[in-house]
Amino acid sequence: MTQRTVIRGGSVVSAAGVARADVAVEGTVITQVGSVDAHRGDVVLDASDRLIMPGFVDVHSHADGMLGDPDVTRALLRQGVTTVIAGQDGVSYAPGDGAFATGYFAAINGPHPTYTGGGVAAYLASVDGASPVNAGYVIPAGTVRFEVCGRRPGPATAGERAAMAALVAAGLADGALGLSTGLDYVPGIFQDASEIAALCVPVAAAGGVYVSHMRGGYEANTAAGIAEMADIARRAGAEAGSPLPVHVSHFHADADIVLDQLAALEAAGVDATFDAYPYIRGCTLLGMPLLPPEVSALPADEAVAVLTDPARIAELRAACATRASRSPSLGPEWPDMITFAHIAAARYAWAHGLTLRAAAARAGRPPADFALEVLAASRLEVSAVMAVRHPRPATELARIFAHPGHTGGSDGIFVGAHPHPRAAGTFARYLREYVRELGTWTWADASRHLSALPARRFGLGRRGVVAPGAIADLVLVDPATVADTATYESPRSLAIGIDDVLVAGVPVLRDGEPTGALPGRGLRLAH
Repeated sequence: MTQRTVIRGGSVVSAAGVARADVAVEGTVITQVGSVDAHRGDVVLDASDRLIMPGFVDVHSHADGMLGDPDVTRALLRQGVTTVIAGQDGVSYAPGDGAFATGYFAAINGPHPTYTGGGVAAYLASVDGASPVNAGYVIPAGTVRFEVCGRRPGPATAGERAAMAALVAAGLADGALGLSTGLDYVPGIFQDASEIAALCVPVAAAGGVYVSHMRGGYEANTAAGIAEMADIARRAGAEAGSPLPVHVSHFHADADIVLDQLAALEAAGVDATFDAYPYIRGCTLLGMPLLPPEVSALPADEAVAVLTDPARIAELRAACATRASRSPSLGPEWPDMITFAHIAAARYAWAHGLTLRAAAARAGRPPADFALEVLAASRLEVSAVMAVRHPRPATELARIFAHPGHTGGSDGIFVGAHPHPRAAGTFARYLREYVRELGTWTWADASRHLSALPARRFGLGRRGVVAPGAIADLVLVDPATVADTATYESPRSLAIGIDDVLVAGVPVLRDGEPTGALPGRGLRLAH
């Protein structure tokens, strides 16, 4: 007989609001919500003064290869995250043997401890019973292109498009939730709308979602990126005979721009959602804003040879400064806007947490020269936290988060000695700042944005609500104390106010500490 767990004394958060109720769980499923009498043999969990919420879904995570790392999963669970969506920005391990992502995205996803091939099925299987949290997977279009076209720029041939589409279809059959692109990364930067639309035809047919880091750096270029997404959705949907829903990754721009462009998608008849995190600064590969794409596209050995070629240094120095200073978010003061998060070269470890200008001054080098030297020494494995020229107050972010299509996404990167605090703080920060302090969300709003809508958008089945028949991914939240403690100065500090978490009915966090249980699963597309 399955042992029953009864969560008593708390208040359940639902679409209707907050109401006092107990919750009974048997096996992996919630069986009762209301007044529940505990019986002999039940495990009773006291939820007095706490809210019972569905587990949060991080729809944009870079924990792809780190779901067995106890420090990473502790940081997720302390925020109430029970599911992450991996495969973002067009680059991750599957399909293929994982070598491309392990090299190119080493500073973002890191290496995978076990995946060496086998496609989406093997990636999802690597999560089953190996983590306390769940993971879904969107097929990375850049990785797909690399498998067929390698690193070369330019359009794919008809035969290559067909081969790529076949890889996407196979990944969807294995349980992938959709397709992702990263159109400022390599090789996504070489993929045009017609190529992406061809890859999205099987996605639309399977009922998946197209997820995109749009082309052109957002901000002033947002309209072009949104128009391209709408074009892709139209083309793929027409070819598949089924509509293609879209999801905009880390949609950060002026609130009026964001809201106007979401309205444009709606006017075009596109079913659109998006994620945006509650921080001003971003984080990315250092080479992306500084190096010409044709250099970033090279294998590490060849890129290092270019970066250390005396005949190319002056050209690269000028290109680096020009690209950064013309960036809408960085601008002329770019050396002050870049803070080192991860540097693979041990001899530069002292620079972690320093701005490029400060680190370059300490080394006695001009900023562009120092950046190129660090990139070469690290074989391009460098990431950086990026400040912005015009920081937006929380009240402006609140306007973005109020949109009904917003979902919770951290864009969390766990690689590095001094990462962005969003990896450890995003979901607790939503609750602290936007529910308790600003009051722009109710607790019901938080549940919808962070659980119910993500579960529905990404086809996670019976997740995202506290109701009979739902999978018992549950979080107990202290509404008076829940808060992020991670900062730009102390980015790994853990969230507080969430001390008990269940995944599929199994306690994975108790009294603030991991239990050691590993009920997490690779989640396959469900409808």
